[in-house]
Amino acid sequence: MDQKHEDPHVDAATGMPTTGHEWDGIRELNTPLPRWWLGIFYATIVWSIGYWIVYPAWPLLTDATKGVIGYASRTDISVDMARLKAQRAAQAAGMADATPAQIKADPTLFQIAMAQGKAAFGDNCAACHGVGGAGAKGYPNLNDDDWLWGGSPAAIQQTIRHGIRVAGDNDTRVSQMPAFGRDGVLKREEIAAVASHVRELAGLSTEPKADLPLGRKVYADNCAACHGAAGKGNQELGAPNLTDAISLYGMDMASLTETIANSRNGVMPGWAGRLDETTIKALTVYVHSLGGGQ
Repeated sequence: MDQKHEDPHVDAATGMPTTGHEWDGIRELNTPLPRWWLGIFYATIVWSIGYWIVYPAWPLLTDATKGVIGYASRTDISVDMARLKAQRAAQAAGMADATPAQIKADPTLFQIAMAQGKAAFGDNCAACHGVGGAGAKGYPNLNDDDWLWGGSPAAIQQTIRHGIRVAGDNDTRVSQMPAFGRDGVLKREEIAAVASHVRELAGLSTEPKADLPLGRKVYADNCAACHGAAGKGNQELGAPNLTDAISLYGMDMASLTETIANSRNGVMPGWAGRLDETTIKALTVYVHSLGGGQ
């Protein structure tokens, strides 16, 4: 027998030396890597060193190394953004002094506003209102004609600019519905009765045991001042219409009871200062054109 194969550190089947490591009788071969693989590996090391020298690569305390050619992708982005702003400024020059209503009446400005507004909506509004503006529970549907604060171009622009319940903004939209249950204004049976009456106003079925006479009295005493005697709501106060069966938080008994007992105070950021006025106008035109504009 070949002495080489009798060596305990040489694999008998392949004739290759082993590393000396053994697991459950299995030895690890000490097979050299292919030269082509090693060549590529060493080439990548040389390439990385060259990359470190040529391009920005090493982070510093407040900056990074600039590299020999001084290239930075942020510089390219800044140039592209400046070019885009200049292009938009030229296209939308007439939007600066026009109202949203005037923009809608001008076919050229309207087309520009719709394109810019759609992009702004996708970037800033779709996360809450949905890509198509259909909303969700707690987030208004912008495709219908049910508006808390009004759906005219001027009203929409005001809402976009100053938001809902924005602290420190005197022009923000503010409404405050009492928490009738949490604050001890109404008893449990009164809340249940007025919730049933709200469903009655909306033309929805009520429970057989619902105390509707009590609900009507509680409504007249506590709710009619804002929502109106007939429940038609008041956009000046942000009080919703209760007769159309459309609700931001739901018209089932559980949702209505929660709303009456603990109130709802949704918020929306004000975009003045975050978006330029031309973009706000474009966004106003786009929202108004979704299908729910008045």
